[in-house]
Amino acid sequence: MPHFTAADGARLYFTDEGHGIPLLCLAGLTRNSSDFDYLAPHLPPLRLIRMDYRGRGQSDWTGAESYTIVQEGADALALLDHLGIESAAILGTSRGGLIGMYLSAVAPDRVRGLILNDVGPVIEPLGLARIGDYIGRAPSARSYAAMAVALEHMMDGFEVPPSRWMEEAKKHYILTDQGLDLTYDPALRTAFLEAMKAPAADAWPLFDACTAKPLALIRGANSDLLTQATADEMADRAPAMIYEEVPDRAHIPFLDEPEALRAIHRFLGLLI
Repeated sequence: MPHFTAADGARLYFTDEGHGIPLLCLAGLTRNSSDFDYLAPHLPPLRLIRMDYRGRGQSDWTGAESYTIVQEGADALALLDHLGIESAAILGTSRGGLIGMYLSAVAPDRVRGLILNDVGPVIEPLGLARIGDYIGRAPSARSYAAMAVALEHMMDGFEVPPSRWMEEAKKHYILTDQGLDLTYDPALRTAFLEAMKAPAADAWPLFDACTAKPLALIRGANSDLLTQATADEMADRAPAMIYEEVPDRAHIPFLDEPEALRAIHRFLGLLI
């Protein structure tokens, strides 16, 4: 399995497929590179790079204090260095979008453009509270079938067939003799709760740092993390930003929806 070693010795998992424009895909807070499986078959020829953050998926667990946007951003740059890539476009889902904005501000020469999947510079407390309810807690479901049913009832704002929830259950939970378990370090809960104690920082300067390059925003119409008001202000600040709203989706769109694909393809067209 492909891994590279970060500066502190952590072994981090990644995949690197195809040729052409490098597109670095960064997943959500508790998720991993499999998040982009739905999207991959719909992409034009390009170099698709995915990584599991430390503490997630097939990467080493390195402790709550290391599960930060700053560290994960440094790891993303280290991966580009490992692959000999000077700059890449970034597709960031939720947490990944925050990392993408951060990198656009602190390492602008490494970012060719940014696609934000249901995230922006203002994160709604309602969405954060929902995440705080489940992060780091093993599910009570003992089978994938039970988890799929639970997800269908838990995930308000989505209209998808039951088969999608079964796919999600298999991607984001491990089946053990005791039932299902997490695919990430439970200490991520500690990192999340500690981060929530800090005063909210103004992230608009990070967003503004993205606006000089190709930029796209995909929003779930029923999102509790990214409001319509925030999306509208983003569009006002970045008139050239590609913007698509995905109906029947909350946080987060899966990226195989027609609206999401339209935004991604338009964005990639700007890089050619």
